[in-house]
Formats: sequence, structure tokens, C-alpha cells
Amino acid sequence: MTSPLELAANVLTALAIVLAGRNNVHTWWTGIVGCSLFGLVFYESRLYADVVLQAFFVGTSLLGWWQWLRGNAGQPLAVTHARFRSLLWTLPVGVAATAAYGLLLKHWTNAYAPFLDSAVLVFSIIAQILMMRRRIENWAFWLVVNSIAVPLYATRGLYLTAALYAFYWVNAVVSWRWWLRLAEQAQADAAASPGIGVRPSMVE
Repeated sequence: MTSPLELAANVLTALAIVLAGRNNVHTWWTGIVGCSLFGLVFYESRLYADVVLQAFFVGTSLLGWWQWLRGNAGQPLAVTHARFRSLLWTLPVGVAATAAYGLLLKHWTNAYAPFLDSAVLVFSIIAQILMMRRRIENWAFWLVVNSIAVPLYATRGLYLTAALYAFYWVNAVVSWRWWLRLAEQAQADAAASPGIGVRPSMVE
């Protein structure tokens, strides 16, 4: 049975995810509240890596909120691609960090599915950092996270959470396409008005 806490956490987080997909700055404060509630939900389910992840989300959401508004020399950040070179090392580092943290959880806690839980943690951190910088590729990493999270949460009886993460998977695909269009439009605007530069294409 879905608890009121899990329901509230999912409603607020779902709102934050949809707002992120629409490149809307209000994604950050709604996400802060939703992640705080999810921290309690995951603690009760012994998904300790996810508890740490929610704390990370709260802290980085505060920073991301500021960066989206003032992170580019006092101006809003534009939607852009991540550098290919910076992405090359991301996967091996992510896999290594997942294995290391999973071993810690396995040997020192009673965590459920420590390696899968750790994968959600590590690749969510990567995706969140890319989202903070308004990099389009963040949505690819969210697809990986959601693919792992859906069966993981379902096995813990968090069926509403699992269902919404399946929705987040679809949202990530749609949002990826939307952010690509935003970046293309920003580049077209910059080419048409070279003195202005790249516009952020952000919903305030």
C-alpha cells in the first residue's frame, strides 16, 4: 500500500521532473521538497545509497537553481552539448564508483541490492551535474538511471515510485528531444544576431 509520504514525494518529484524537461527554473525548488521526502521513504526501505542521493540532490538543487539564473557571468545558462572529451571518462569512472560504493554497502550495512542501489546513486549524480550545467546529455544518463530504478523500487514494494520512474523514462526521451530543439534555436539566434550571443531559451 502506498503511504502518504511516498505519494507526496512522488507528486512533487514528478512535477520537478516535468518542469526540468520544459527547461523551467521552478524545477529546482519543487525538486528540493520532493527529494527531502524521498530521503525518508528510501530510509524506511533500506535503500541507503538512495538516501545519500536525495541529500546530494537537495544540495545541488540549491546550486543548480543559482546557476540556471546567474551562472554565466551573471546571466542565465544556455542549453548546450557537453564536450565529448569530458564524456569519455564518465562511464568508466561511473562504473568504478558504483562497484566501490556497492562493496561498502554490502560489507558494512544491511542494504538491499547494494550494487543496483549504488548505480542509481552514481549515475544520478552524473546526470544531475550535467543538468545543473544545462547540458543536453543529462537526459541520456537519466535514461540509464530510470532503467535501473524501475525494477529496483518495484522489488521493494514501492510500486507507485516504480511506475513514476517508468514515466520519467518516457519524459527523459521527450525532454532530450526538446532540449535539442532549444539548443538548435539558440544557435540559430546567435548566428542571426552575432553581437547578442547564445540566448538561454529558459522559461522563468
